[in-house]
Amino acid sequence: MNSTALPHQKILRIPDVQKKTGMSRSTIYSKLNPSSKYFDPTFPKPIRLGNGPASSVGLIESEIDAWIEVRAAARYVAKEAA
Repeated sequence: MNSTALPHQKILRIPDVQKKTGMSRSTIYSKLNPSSKYFDPTFPKPIRLGNGPASSVGLIESEIDAWIEVRAAARYVAKEAA
């Protein structure tokens, strides 16, 4: 076994990311698009699940969870600063 292998990671497809975040499909893609005014550089980047440029994408669940946790924690910091 390769010692540099990552631990098991669950990959979420876009409908599962929608359910987990409560965001629409278009909002998710806007957060990923650097040209969008809604671009979020902290939002987890998708990974290609196939070899072609039009292949399916997914996002790593633990990265989505971490992004949500940071957003949730930020609301407490903002309240304390007010």
